[in-house]
Amino acid sequence: MLPFLRTSESKAKKLGSSNINPEDVFLDSSNISLMNTQQLEGHIERPLSHHTGFIFLGFIFLFFFLFVLKVFSLQITNGQFYVDKSDRNHLKSIPIFAYRGTILDKNQNLLAWNETTNFDFNGDIPKRVYIDEPGFSNLLGYVSYPKKDSSGIFWQDEYIGKDGIEKQYQDRLQGTKGERLVAVDAHNNIESGSTVVYPQNGENIVLTIDKDVQNKLYESIKDLAHKAPFTAGSGVIMNIQTGEILALASYPEYDNNLMTNASTTEDMNQITSDLNDKSHKFLNRPVAGLFTPGSTVKPFIAIAALMEGIITPEKQILSTGKIVIKNKYGGEDTVFRDWEAHGLTDMRKAISESSDEYFYQVGGGYENQKGLGINLIDKYARMFGFGSTTGIDLPNENSGVIPTPEWKKKVFNETWLLGDTYHTAIGQYGFQLTPLELVRGISAIANGGYLVTPHLLKELDTNRVTLGLRAQDLKVITDGMRNGAIDGTGKALNIEGVHVATKSGTAELGVTKQQVNSWISGFFPYENPKYAFVVIMEKGDRHNPYGAVFAMKDTLEWMRDNTDYTK
Repeated sequence: MLPFLRTSESKAKKLGSSNINPEDVFLDSSNISLMNTQQLEGHIERPLSHHTGFIFLGFIFLFFFLFVLKVFSLQITNGQFYVDKSDRNHLKSIPIFAYRGTILDKNQNLLAWNETTNFDFNGDIPKRVYIDEPGFSNLLGYVSYPKKDSSGIFWQDEYIGKDGIEKQYQDRLQGTKGERLVAVDAHNNIESGSTVVYPQNGENIVLTIDKDVQNKLYESIKDLAHKAPFTAGSGVIMNIQTGEILALASYPEYDNNLMTNASTTEDMNQITSDLNDKSHKFLNRPVAGLFTPGSTVKPFIAIAALMEGIITPEKQILSTGKIVIKNKYGGEDTVFRDWEAHGLTDMRKAISESSDEYFYQVGGGYENQKGLGINLIDKYARMFGFGSTTGIDLPNENSGVIPTPEWKKKVFNETWLLGDTYHTAIGQYGFQLTPLELVRGISAIANGGYLVTPHLLKELDTNRVTLGLRAQDLKVITDGMRNGAIDGTGKALNIEGVHVATKSGTAELGVTKQQVNSWISGFFPYENPKYAFVVIMEKGDRHNPYGAVFAMKDTLEWMRDNTDYTK
C-alpha cells in the first residue's frame, strides 16, 4: 500500500493541499464495483471551468439589457400609443344607423320610406318599407339590412341596395351612420355614460314616375297575361322630349317588402320559390329583357329607305302574299310569305297594314326594286340606338342585337344569305331589342329626329342627340303609324278622345312557331306628341285574338279619364 499512498500524497501536493481525501485513498479498482454509480459513487468531482461562468453571466446581462430596452419602449417611446389603445379597448362603439332617404314619385307620393320616426342609440335598425301596390318591385328594388354576428359585432355595418333604384342611388340614399361610445368592463357590461356622434340621414329622391300610371300599366299587362294567356309582359311610357319615364312595368314581379323584411321560414321558402320561378320574376324586363321585335322595326327600315333614296313614299309595290326566290342551282325555290296579300301598297299603307312583302323588297331588293342591303339596315338601326344601351339610370341594362354577316359568321359559322336580309328587315331572324331601346327609337320618330336618354331621377337634365332626319320623311312615317291606329293593325287604339299613332308587331318563336311575342308601340297625342309607349306580351298562342294592343288600350282609356297626359 505504500506506493499507493505515496502516489496519493504526491497528488495532494500537486493540487496544493497538505491533506489527503479519504476517497482518494480508498478509490481503487477493487471496490468500484460495489459503489452505486446512479448516486454518483465512484466518480471524482470536477470543478466548472472559468469560461462557463463568464458565459452564464453574459446571458444574464443580455437579458437584463433587453428587459430595460423593452420597458423604455413601452413607457417612453410608445407610451402614449399604448395608453390610447388601452382606452379604446375599454370603449364599445354602438352604431346609430341613419334613416335611408325616401323615394317619391313625381307627385310626392311615397314609394319607399322608413317605419321608425326617432333615432335609437342602441344599434337598432330602422325598417325599410315599400308601397304595397303592385308594379313597383323591379323598379324600386330592395335592400339588405346591416348584419351582426352572435357576439353582437356588425360585420355589415350599412344598408346595401340590391336592385332597382335602391341599388342605382345607393350612395345618395344611405346617409352616414353615427355611433354611441360607451365604457365597458371585461364582461362587456356598460360602466358609465356615453358619447354620441349623430348620423346624417340619406337624401330623399324624387322620380319621374307617376305612381297611378305605373300601377295601371302593370295591372293592364297582368290582366291581359291571365286572359290570353301570356307568360309575362312589360311596358314603358316615356316623355319623348325629356326622356322622363312615366311608367316602367315588369310582370310578373317579386315582392320587395318580402325580400327586405323576410323573417320566417315561410318567408324564406317563398323567396326560394321566386328565385327558381321559370318566369324570371327578378328580371326587369323593359331594361334587361331581350326580345325579337318583329314588325315594330318597319318604321325604321322605311326611314332608312327614304334617306337612302331606295324608294319614294308614293311608289307602289304589288303584294301578292309572297315573293319567290328562284334557286339558281335548279333546286327547290325559296318562298317568303306575307301574312296576307295587301295588293298595291305604298309606304304609308305598308306601315299601317304591316306588309312583310313590301319590306322584304325594300330591305333586300327584288326584281326591279333595289334594296337597302344588310349593311345599311345595320347602319340605320344603330343610328336609332338599337344594339346599344340607352344609359337609363337603372342597373343591369342590356343591349340588343342587330344581325349582320359578321354576327352570323361568329355565332353560326355560316355565310350570310339574301333570305337573312329579308327576315332582318321585318324584325325577325337574330334581331333582338329591349323595350327601352324600342321606346327611345319611337320617341325619335315622334319628336322630330333626336335620341333622348331615358331617366328616372327627376332632377337629371335632358340629354339628346340629333339624328339629322328630314321632316318630310318623318311625316310619311307618322302618317302611316296614325293610319295603323285608325284602320290598320293597331286599330284597337282608335280610342275616342285620344289620337294615337302606332305600330304593332308579332314575333314568331321556336321551330314550330306556335308561340309568339306580341308588341305594340307608338306615341300620343298624334297632333302634338308628348309620350311614346311600348308594350310586349311574351309567349302567347299564335291564334290568340288578344295582343299587346289591348293592354295599352286599357291603360290609355284610364289615362284619358283620370289624367291630363293624353291631352
